[in-house]
Order: sequence, then structure tokens, then C-alpha cells
Amino acid sequence: MNGQKRSDVKVGASVEVILKADQRSGKLTPGRVAKLLTKSSTHPHGIKVMLTDGQVGRVAKIVEDPK
Repeated sequence: MNGQKRSDVKVGASVEVILKADQRSGKLTPGRVAKLLTKSSTHPHGIKVMLTDGQVGRVAKIVEDPK
């Protein structure tokens, strides 16, 4: 799944995000979702989230659903 729909991204899910600094290179950073920051139901560049380590980025890929 890609991370463009807010309903697909859940707190606790393992995801790969693109950080603001990595937008040009497209480098993916793995992490676990701590908080959803995008309020709209969809976003063409991915839902913005805060990871458990405090980094903020847009979800490029959802690795697994939370259990």
C-alpha cells in the first residue's frame, strides 16, 4: 500500500517515509507511526506523520498493519 489515504495509515504501523531533507533524492526512512499530522483524507505526496523517534515525513510505503 502507498501512504496517500489517511484511512490506510494507522498509529503503530511500520512505514517507510520520505523526510523533507530527502525529497529530492527520494531516500526512504523506516519507522513506526506515532502521530498522523495530515488532516485531509488523502494527499498526493503521502500522509504526513511523526515517527516514534520524532522525525516527520510523508508516508511512501506501508510495510505492515498494526496488530
